[in-house]
Amino acid sequence: MATVIKHRKVKIVVLEPDAEIAAHCGEGDIAILQDDEGWWVKFVGAGGAIDCYGIPYPSYNEALWSAKAAAEFGT
Repeated sequence: MATVIKHRKVKIVVLEPDAEIAAHCGEGDIAILQDDEGWWVKFVGAGGAIDCYGIPYPSYNEALWSAKAAAEFGT
């Protein structure tokens, strides 16, 4: 299950831990997912290319804030 948040016409998709980014996100979307290290913000580019910040955020709220800030500037 994925939760979709629209911010500035950018789709931010919060994924369950076992979900695949490609199954829920397309070009221009931002994915947020959690693992043992923390909350990751990943950007989906052309052809399904994935880019992300080098470190995870310690909380969901920080990751969401970061994703919304990225949407403000355009991914």
